[in-house]
Amino acid sequence: MKKYDIAVVGAGPVGSTFARYVADNGLNVVMVEKKREIGIPLQCAGLLGQKIKEINVLPDEYVLNQVRGAYIHSPSNNMMKVGKENVQAYVIDRVGYDKYLANLAVDSGAELLMNHKVIHSDLNGCIETKETKIQADIIVGADGHSSTLSNNFNEKPRSFMAAQYLIETDIPVFDLENVHLHVDDLISPGFLWTIPLTSSTARIGLFADMNYTELNNVLAKLMATEPMFKNARIIQKYQGYIPKYDPKKKIVDEKTILLGDAASQVKPTTGGGLLIGFECAKIAAECATKAVEMEDISYLKEYENQISKRFRNELRVQIEVQKIFESMNNQDLDEMFTKLKQGNAEELISKYGDMDTQSTLIKEMIKNGLLFSIVPKLLTRRIMGLWK
Repeated sequence: MKKYDIAVVGAGPVGSTFARYVADNGLNVVMVEKKREIGIPLQCAGLLGQKIKEINVLPDEYVLNQVRGAYIHSPSNNMMKVGKENVQAYVIDRVGYDKYLANLAVDSGAELLMNHKVIHSDLNGCIETKETKIQADIIVGADGHSSTLSNNFNEKPRSFMAAQYLIETDIPVFDLENVHLHVDDLISPGFLWTIPLTSSTARIGLFADMNYTELNNVLAKLMATEPMFKNARIIQKYQGYIPKYDPKKKIVDEKTILLGDAASQVKPTTGGGLLIGFECAKIAAECATKAVEMEDISYLKEYENQISKRFRNELRVQIEVQKIFESMNNQDLDEMFTKLKQGNAEELISKYGDMDTQSTLIKEMIKNGLLFSIVPKLLTRRIMGLWK
């Protein structure tokens, strides 16, 4: 049986980032990855907020495009245009970026075991694959939405299904500086996205409480009705799962901690989790390093406490926003867009909007009274109550 200070189950971007941090701290760490190749298959829209470069390293070679704004479409195609002069998000090569982060961890001294699927784990630091048994002072579950480690002390997770196409057109049709977002009660609280890679290639996709066939039907309808997709060809299809944010989920138990999708560390409004995951990885690495160095696993509880303090209020606001969209039918959504445009929301969103932090915008909408005009009073009071 091999022994390590820390064993990380899952060598995705969050797990690899955590492994790099603790390896840089001098700990003996191994990453156990079930895949044969890092990053394959692609299971992400690959759109990261501009704060990524403050939170983690992102070399320019993995940036395919830079986005400054968005066209937001109502069900009847009433449209709002929002954005800023400076870059708001990066469209990235997720497969290449995932491999890069894993290699960084290895360069820092982490061991990487590929094609090793965990078949058993316990809360005392033991994991087993067909090939080997590992004992560690701390085990980190960074193994995605269906985490085997999470199942040791949590109920089965709930997830949205996501589908995405890589499409190509013969002529340049995509505005490189803007993404397109479509809302519809059929897929709420999910939404449709179009993310340009070049002027003639884009990723289009959605997530919702649907099966893969139903998701494909929605995408087919979008391609058939949206003029920019006329004669577009599907180059590749992808599918995956997005965990539903669960505020009650345990992320620490005995010698085990959870990270990223395994910990349900995702934004309720968009399903994005990479930036949150990277921040959580840094906090977890600091706490895990203390636990190993002090030979006291009680330091792992500090990870849970810090995560709650850092993200609790923001995620609670996003849950309420998610509930608002779930409660609306298409007529409600169209009326909301009309009221938003009448209330000069495009300017407000452009000024205060942030794809990773929605609470700032919500506060401003409360201040100028715009929120009261577009959502039921009961929900408005609940949102306001989050700051009391």
